[in-house]
Amino acid sequence: MSYPFKEDVTIQFSHESLVKHINNRMESLPDSRLSGPNTRYEMSDAGLSAFSVFFMQSPSFLQQQRLMHKQRGINNVNTLFGTHKVPSDNQIRNLMDTVPPDHFYPIYRQIFSDLNQTGYFESFKVLDKQLLIAFDGTDYFSSKSIHCKCCSTKEQKNGDIHYSHTAVTPVILSPNQSQVIPLVPEFVTPQDGSNKQDCEIKASTRWVDRESDQFDHQEITVLGDDLYCHEPFCQHILGKNWNFIFVCKPTSHQTVYEHIEGLSTLGKVHHFKEKQWTGKETHDHHYRFLNDVPIKDGEGALSVNWCEITTTNESGDIIYKNSFATNHWLTKENVIDIITAGRARWKIENENNNTLKTKGYNLKHNFGHGKAMLSSTLATLNILSFLIHTVLEHFDERYRLVRQELGARKTFFDDIRALTRYICFDSWHHLLETMMEGLEIPIPTS
Repeated sequence: MSYPFKEDVTIQFSHESLVKHINNRMESLPDSRLSGPNTRYEMSDAGLSAFSVFFMQSPSFLQQQRLMHKQRGINNVNTLFGTHKVPSDNQIRNLMDTVPPDHFYPIYRQIFSDLNQTGYFESFKVLDKQLLIAFDGTDYFSSKSIHCKCCSTKEQKNGDIHYSHTAVTPVILSPNQSQVIPLVPEFVTPQDGSNKQDCEIKASTRWVDRESDQFDHQEITVLGDDLYCHEPFCQHILGKNWNFIFVCKPTSHQTVYEHIEGLSTLGKVHHFKEKQWTGKETHDHHYRFLNDVPIKDGEGALSVNWCEITTTNESGDIIYKNSFATNHWLTKENVIDIITAGRARWKIENENNNTLKTKGYNLKHNFGHGKAMLSSTLATLNILSFLIHTVLEHFDERYRLVRQELGARKTFFDDIRALTRYICFDSWHHLLETMMEGLEIPIPTS
């Protein structure tokens, strides 16, 4: 996959430059400790050690490196991540428990800004230069006993309290690109001054308010499932001069569908069909759309534009059906593109949340819960590692060549884990070039 990069931009995205950027941020970690013997480890050592576990996709990485240090006096956490000492797991949890997750948000923002300067996102844009940002919430912790002050709570019928953590994990995506770019997360967590439970929509609203400024020079369309398709959130998005395409189900939008049904009997709902050969059989796509539909009952309700796709196979069986509400004005010429963009929101579930949970990042694994902010902070570092891996696949030639040769993500990290268990590498270049030599891949001269 090629990307159009601006020739006058010289930003470097390599292991060394990205880890250095993270290292610099770790140097400013807040330290709530008092002076004394408990300060023998620097906060940056705890932060970098925690990050290294996610970056290497190895829960046992630190244990292996402590053993290496005992035998050789040096280890890969020192050389590859820049730590001075490696605290124990319990020390890392204690030190990081008071660090808020938003301390690491500037790293996400800087990576987005740098990518944007290269022209990286031009190939993502659709619908006349719109950048698509999808929202979705994902649970990453659940327990009946372990909890912290940031946990959401729910009382069960038997009176037991259920504790959980949920993160809203926005991503930049495109129907034209296989990968997604994770953005700063937002956590569903009790808010100061509120007696009500926090929720996914409230968290997403906070995210929009906090992060919208960095997209000032972008045309944005927000994607989301049916949960997001209600008037207050739609109005909030429009208030930022953004656009939206949200799933719009009949079960939760009775007014919309009553309006459509009534106008359909009068022949005022636009519709057309297209055939598509899949390589195995022909599918019929039936499109319907209507502009200016009230999203709810009542005077002054927000008007949205509605569209629907129904796909049938050669036997006439419905194999896909979905509908969307949007503020984009719909025509026969653009409705397919609008629906294609709306359907692309599945990538936040498949390419982001599912990857974080099942492809080596183990987001739902309890790396440490703590009493304050540890769980959310570790999740932030985990998602950050996924973002950096994604960037490296496109910009670090050595990383990309080895990934391509090994194919599966699991094989790549299995090999890295094996090598770093027995060999201490003085740099990422050294590690990747060792892998290239073993795979007989020509090493780039640059």
